[in-house]
Amino acid sequence: MNKFKLLKKYRILLIFLVHSLINFAQKGEIKIIADDRMDQLVKKQGIIIPPAVNPQIYGYRVQIYFESDKKLVNEMQIKFLEMMPKIDTYIEFNAPNYVLKVGDFRTMLEAEKVRDKALINFPTSFILKEYINLPRIDRD
Repeated sequence: MNKFKLLKKYRILLIFLVHSLINFAQKGEIKIIADDRMDQLVKKQGIIIPPAVNPQIYGYRVQIYFESDKKLVNEMQIKFLEMMPKIDTYIEFNAPNYVLKVGDFRTMLEAEKVRDKALINFPTSFILKEYINLPRIDRD
């Protein structure tokens, strides 16, 4: 008789647990309270960004100077721009140095012409093959 009472108690306990779980599952509610700026940020992040504004192709640049002091690199950039104002210049940081590169040349010949002119003031100049921006049309 004791076993029968014990099974009955477990059955009642089991029914109670199952009933409680079902009630919690059906009545659950989630309310998100957030700042309106969060919605704006999510909307902004969801905007599809078009490809890069400046498409790039494989070409050549001339590395004319590198130094760990950015001030010196900026001075060399100004010096080069005084010599050849229509050629674009680029400063990149490759730890621990800043590298000054010039030009967006499609052919090695174009790059060699500029390197030859720059060798007088920048004796360590050399040509690199890398991705470049499309060359400017108004360049001489």
